[in-house]
Amino acid sequence: MQNNRLERQLQFILEIDKLKLILRQTLLTDGSRRENSAEHSWHLAMMAILLAEYAPTQIDVLRVIKMLLVHDLVEIDAGDTFCYDVQSNENKAMREAEAANRLFGLLPEDQGVELRNLWEEFEAQETGEARFATALDRLQPFLHNQHTKGGTWQIHGITREQVQRRMQPIEEGAPLIWPFVQKVMEDCVEAGYLRANTET
Repeated sequence: MQNNRLERQLQFILEIDKLKLILRQTLLTDGSRRENSAEHSWHLAMMAILLAEYAPTQIDVLRVIKMLLVHDLVEIDAGDTFCYDVQSNENKAMREAEAANRLFGLLPEDQGVELRNLWEEFEAQETGEARFATALDRLQPFLHNQHTKGGTWQIHGITREQVQRRMQPIEEGAPLIWPFVQKVMEDCVEAGYLRANTET
């Protein structure tokens, strides 16, 4: 029984190594290449430790860290869906739910349920922890785009309106950071890193 449990845990550990192969649109801050989803998750976990004081309510930081480490595992099967790609986002929820079934099903039942619950909590956005985790998830690529002179925004012709909508969860999930985000958006428009509107 114990050996079977360990086998399933190790199988999952080896399976999630595949997250390192999933490339995101976001460039590293030096602009040298795109980051992978495992790097993104690690970066977010560090942000949760460092920026916990900006959460709007008393939160369980360890729970936020767990959520951030788990929330993108489904990309192993579903791939990374570019946030500004309307068409790909239409069936994202279905693809990711199927991936969650398979991936968390590899684990012993108690651990599979725990990780699945964390993933669902993040998706549902009903707790302070989930909202803070989402705020960090939106902030990280935003900072990368700022430091790569528009990076992904430039490549895909993203506008300020689009970024404003994408960043909106920060206002609730980390309200003390929201004024900073608004200021950076304005600075990026002024610097030409971000298009001011939808007109060409």
